[in-house]
Amino acid sequence: MKASHAPVLRVKDLHKSIQRHMIVDKLSFDIHSGEIFGFLGPNGAGKTTTIRMLVDLIKPTGGTVEICGHNVQRNPERALKHVGCIVENPEVYNYMSGWQNLEQFARMMDGVDEERIREVTEIVKLEDRIHDKVKTYSLGMRQRLGIAQALLGKPKLLILDEPTNGLDPKGMKELRAFVHSLADEGISLLISSHMLSEVQMLCGRVAIMDRGKIIAIGKIEDLMKEAAGYVNWRFQEMDKGVAELCRDPRIILRNGPARDILPTDTIVVAMPEAIIADTIARLSSRGIGILAVCQAEPTLEELFLTLTGSEVHA
Repeated sequence: MKASHAPVLRVKDLHKSIQRHMIVDKLSFDIHSGEIFGFLGPNGAGKTTTIRMLVDLIKPTGGTVEICGHNVQRNPERALKHVGCIVENPEVYNYMSGWQNLEQFARMMDGVDEERIREVTEIVKLEDRIHDKVKTYSLGMRQRLGIAQALLGKPKLLILDEPTNGLDPKGMKELRAFVHSLADEGISLLISSHMLSEVQMLCGRVAIMDRGKIIAIGKIEDLMKEAAGYVNWRFQEMDKGVAELCRDPRIILRNGPARDILPTDTIVVAMPEAIIADTIARLSSRGIGILAVCQAEPTLEELFLTLTGSEVHA
């Protein structure tokens, strides 16, 4: 479905600090109607903390969150009635049936009747097992029951935190089809994950998050094209090599030495492919010892590794 111009979710300068340590650092992004938006980042990047702020589970240090035009901090009831959310694992009562679980949650919401429970049961394709006890459900069925719960109030925004954790390939495939069907109906989705393949198959736009910051945001195909312009350099003497690279305004440093994945004497830059050979000649003529030059592969995975230096799961 084509996204509308008015955002369903608008986040501006959202940040959270604890004892002067910045956990989430001034995030800004919008999500539009029918859009599947991905949060990609390593564990500990700040994704779940961000989601908890979006739904008023924890208070931000600063910044604003608006859902359907309503400020979450100033008017949480109006804002959050448009949101369905599963943070980490869905909370359900194992000794009850799926139907009884949905009835229990429906009692806490206005205007949710038996017909709506039946509708969400059909949406998540649990009608054959909805009257069985939840303790007999597979992990995928529990996940679908949690999503049914989140859909009871007819939300315009559905937030899923690591939705494929523990799912087998069949469960993942079913979840992907289900998510796309919701987007086709105009529901916006924010999906947080550390799984690269999941984000690529589910999301149209993605924000790459690391150490509490959004370090790249955009359409996946655009980000992959951008990755093609990245070059990894290794020098015998890092300081001298970086200083020489920085003499050319066409070369932009993307980060310091990447952690864990690239060697510690590697620097990542954005630069036109056409000037790589001339740059090598220039640095060599000035006595800069070059150990290796490697162009990044134009994939989202390479972009992630280049920007964060962190391992992402395929």
